[in-house]
Amino acid sequence: MRNLGNVLITGGASGLGAAVVAAVRENGGRPFVIDRVEPGTPVDFVRADLADSAAAEQAVHEIAERAGGRIDGVFTAAGTDACGPLDKVSTEKWEQVIRVNLLGTAAVVRAALPLLRESRGTVVTCASTLGIKAVGDATAYCASKFAIVGFTRALAAETAGSVGVTLLIPGGMHTAFFDDRDEQYKPPADAKLNQPEDVANAVAFALSQPPGCEVREMVICASEEGSWP
Repeated sequence: MRNLGNVLITGGASGLGAAVVAAVRENGGRPFVIDRVEPGTPVDFVRADLADSAAAEQAVHEIAERAGGRIDGVFTAAGTDACGPLDKVSTEKWEQVIRVNLLGTAAVVRAALPLLRESRGTVVTCASTLGIKAVGDATAYCASKFAIVGFTRALAAETAGSVGVTLLIPGGMHTAFFDDRDEQYKPPADAKLNQPEDVANAVAFALSQPPGCEVREMVICASEEGSWP
């Protein structure tokens, strides 16, 4: 396995993204974060809204300058959702999920690809168990995460031999992701969820693979995860 080097992390201010920031440091790498809010712990940070593709791409370019023109890894943790029946969720909220989860991911990866090719680096995208199993009242989230699965598999085929590509499919985790939901859409108090630190270790493992050796896809979930298989 190799040193992680310079790793760009979207959504790195909280949840899984923040756990990956810590894991990158623990494994000898240097994390860089793109997020709408400043992380609570010191880290190289660029503020940007991933719903704005142009801003996302500009943030990547700014981080590349700070990193001396080298990016060795990318992890796209940033994500949001909008729970509810399709005809009850506003168009604005529904499309915001697509913009952040799918278009924001694509914008960041697109901007980082030239540098990843130079370093023979790795990109790890973040889908969800709801990217392989659909449920009701989650049309926007499922659409975006199913799309990430397809995007990542196509990217792996497109960049084979030049950039490492890993698809992460995580189950539910103990993070603030569920905090703003209506009670009916929150996991029950006794739900079996993973710790984000454990999932972050799997991301670090994928990022540490040497050029030419890739972890193509990994499902990381609690053993009693309800949304998989």
